[in-house]
Amino acid sequence: MQVKYKDIIFDVKKSIKVNELLKKYIDLSEIKPIACRFNNEVKRLDMPIDKDGEIELIDITDTDGMRVYRRGLVFLVCMAFKDLFPKVKLTIEYQLYHSMFCTAENIEITDEILKQIQEKVDEIISKDIPIIKTVMPRDEAIDFYKNNDDLRGKAQLELPSRDIVTLYYCDNYYNYLYGVMPISTGCILKYELRKYDNGFLIRYPSKKTPEKIPEPRETRKLYSTLKENDQTHKVLGISTLHKLNNNIKEGNIKEYILLDEALHEKKIANIADSIAKNKKIKLVAIAGPSSSGKTTFSKRLCLQLRLNNLKPVPISVDNYFVERENTPRDSKNNYDFESIKAIDTKLLNSDIMKLLNGEEIQAPTFNFHTGHKEYLGNTMKLSDDEILVIEGIHCLNDKLTYLIPKEQKFKIYISALTVLNIDNYNRISTTDTRLIRRIVRDKQFRGYNAEHTLEMWPSVNEGEEKNIFVFQEEADEMFNSSLIYELNVLKPYAMPLLKEISPKSRIYSEAKRLYTLLSYFNTIDSKEVPSNSLLREFIGDSIFSY
Repeated sequence: MQVKYKDIIFDVKKSIKVNELLKKYIDLSEIKPIACRFNNEVKRLDMPIDKDGEIELIDITDTDGMRVYRRGLVFLVCMAFKDLFPKVKLTIEYQLYHSMFCTAENIEITDEILKQIQEKVDEIISKDIPIIKTVMPRDEAIDFYKNNDDLRGKAQLELPSRDIVTLYYCDNYYNYLYGVMPISTGCILKYELRKYDNGFLIRYPSKKTPEKIPEPRETRKLYSTLKENDQTHKVLGISTLHKLNNNIKEGNIKEYILLDEALHEKKIANIADSIAKNKKIKLVAIAGPSSSGKTTFSKRLCLQLRLNNLKPVPISVDNYFVERENTPRDSKNNYDFESIKAIDTKLLNSDIMKLLNGEEIQAPTFNFHTGHKEYLGNTMKLSDDEILVIEGIHCLNDKLTYLIPKEQKFKIYISALTVLNIDNYNRISTTDTRLIRRIVRDKQFRGYNAEHTLEMWPSVNEGEEKNIFVFQEEADEMFNSSLIYELNVLKPYAMPLLKEISPKSRIYSEAKRLYTLLSYFNTIDSKEVPSNSLLREFIGDSIFSY
């Protein structure tokens, strides 16, 4: 067979492993590879080669590589807990800033406990023990799971089409994390355990600084929002995919849909009440990453503000772009429309201050074809019972509204902060939820296929990291727009779009990963989604116009 690595063509015999073939290049790598792509699919480094193809070594500076690293790190921490505290039930709760928050039942997490765990993890790493991928027939796996209560990966058994079940074995420890794993414990080099609230953080390097763990960033508001939603869904009895799917099977999901939507409405009403109580507030600023549901949230918030005798007046930041010739450029010399310097903040602040002082303004309309502002006779003036509402990626950044006093602003951060886990060790990424929303919306309303959306997503994430996430803790309120049942609804929309992506595509591995994730969800008919639901922004037939 012939295999290509970079510009080198190898003639190879069947079943040689990737790490055997490329040992020299792996050993010489500045950053240690943790997995590979073979014909655009993410694979373990010990994958036997059985056909012609192209190999790419990936490390933790790659998104897929970082996912493999995190899975391996979680596996090691769970393995250490099992060895030291076999009766303790560990749960990976949420992802915070380059860390995963974990809790443990039947034990109080102390610095001394964490020291023991860290020493055990270090010992496991130093031994460089192989992490072996094993498969067993479905019937055998069912019996195996019955006799091992702490095994994860049970969702595999609930797929009728699955004839075999995968597990990972390491030094007499079995468990499963969904996705590709490192080939040995020695692949995990940098990590840190740190006590946090009633649990602890598993901290890891960033893609940008693979050689070190980033300095901690305060995420108390984000954590509180996640915890509040998580506790609510635990009270409702749905905290894992298994429980959610069971409720769908038993025909009980309608009640949970209504309860979940009621939670949204209650939170939006509470935010509106908070704004109305403070008579100094004259500007509501809303920001959040892509596909958070900002538009529907804004419309529903405006309704609640009207019930509080406040008339919301929207002002579009998009109409305040600088003239095209003044637009900043990025490192590739492309226009950087996501930079705050792309906004005419001087004019925006001048107009807002005039409105707050009771003056009339000539509101601009930005012509995106010509790249210039136009004045088409649109005037604005604010009455005493009216309040300005703006929405955009920079709305949490005080540089956007630098002239407006802080006491007159109310800043809201919105994101789909997923609290549903597949099981105790396998969480569902907030970013994945937003990405699946965007894939569906882009096809439904923008005419883009899934391949286009997936190709653009890394640059979208980069802009969010730079312009939104760094300011999220400055919000006065956070709104979690996720719905416990949404991936079940999005599944029949998204899966056919992901299926269209060719194995020859560069983003095939990402499409396959999302397709596999969605396959574990039982389908919910979109007819069950209320017409005012935030989810309608992505699937259509909303009561709101966009």
